Amino acid sequence: MDFVSDMKAKAKSMRKKLVLPEGTEPRTVKAARILVDEQLAVSVTLLGKVTEIQKVADAEGVNLNGINIVHPHGDASLNKYAHEYYELRKHKGMTEDQAKIDIADPLRWGSMMVHLGDADAMVAGAENTTGDVLRAGLAIIGTVPGLKTASSCFVMAGMDPQWGLDGAMIFSDCAVIPDPTAEQLADIAESAAQSCREFLGAEPVVALMSFSTKGSAKHDNVTKVQTAVQILKGKNPGFVFDGEIQADAALVPSVTDKKAPGSPVRGKVNTLIFPDLGAGNIGYKLVQRLGKVEAFGPFLQGFAKPISDLSRGASVEDIVTTAAVTLSRVK
Repeated sequence: MDFVSDMKAKAKSMRKKLVLPEGTEPRTVKAARILVDEQLAVSVTLLGKVTEIQKVADAEGVNLNGINIVHPHGDASLNKYAHEYYELRKHKGMTEDQAKIDIADPLRWGSMMVHLGDADAMVAGAENTTGDVLRAGLAIIGTVPGLKTASSCFVMAGMDPQWGLDGAMIFSDCAVIPDPTAEQLADIAESAAQSCREFLGAEPVVALMSFSTKGSAKHDNVTKVQTAVQILKGKNPGFVFDGEIQADAALVPSVTDKKAPGSPVRGKVNTLIFPDLGAGNIGYKLVQRLGKVEAFGPFLQGFAKPISDLSRGASVEDIVTTAAVTLSRVK
C-alpha cells in the first residue's frame, strides 16, 4: 500500500477546494504552490494580506500565480460570514459586533469557508496550536451528526502483511483526547471506523483495547472500555467490533481463541482503539520506531466536514500530504 500516492491520486481526481489559513507562513506558501502545480486541488486559497503573502513568496522564490489570496478584514464576504458566525454562537452570548471581529481570525474564517461551501477542506497548524485549530473547527463546522467528539487517527503502513489490510491499520486516538470518557471512546471508535473506510478502503473491524480481556481484570479503566462497547452495541453502528480486549487477543487468532473465544474480530482487526492518549501515543510510536513502520497523521476525525491539524514542525511535504489526505475525505 502506497498511502501517500493513493491519497494524492484520489484528491487529484476529486478536484476540490482547499483553504490554508496560515497564508504568511513560508512552508504553507511553498505547499500551496505544489498543491496547485500537482493539481491536487482545483483551487487553493491563502488567508492574509496580499502584500505580506507576496513578501513571503518573494523571499521563498514562490510564484503566486493561480493561488487565491483572501484578506478577511477587507473581503466582500465579511458581513455574511460574521452574521453566520453570530447565528452559530449567539446561544453562547455572541453579539453581532463581536462576531464581526472574531470571524476575521484566519482559523475561524477558514472554518467558515468550509462550513458555507466556499472551500471543501481546511489545513492549519503550522503556526497554530492543535487546540486553536480544534476550537475553530468545533465552533463553526461541528461534529458529524450523532457524534459529539472530535478525535484523531494515524494510518500505520508498512507492517507485516498479516496485520490489518496488507500491513496497514488505523490507530486511534493517539493525539487529541487525553482521558476519554466511555461516551467519547464510543465516538472515537465510530470515527476511526469511518477513517478505515476512507483511508484503507476496507470495511472496519474494530478492537477496543484494554489491559483486560472480557473481565479478566477489574478497574475503572476497564469498566470505561466495557461501557463504551455497550454504547456501541446500543447504536448498532454498522461495523464489526469487540472489546474490552487485550492487544494480543485482538491481533493473534490463537490468543483470541483462548482469551475471547468466538470473538467476531478474530484474525480480521484493522482498527485499534486505545483506552487513553497515553496508551495511544506510546503505542503508535513504539510500532513506528521498533517496527520501522510509517506513521501518517495525526488526521482529525469526527468533524462534519474535513479539516486537519499539522505539527508545528511539519515540513512542506507534510503539509502537501496532509492537504491531499484531507481533500480525499470530502464527500
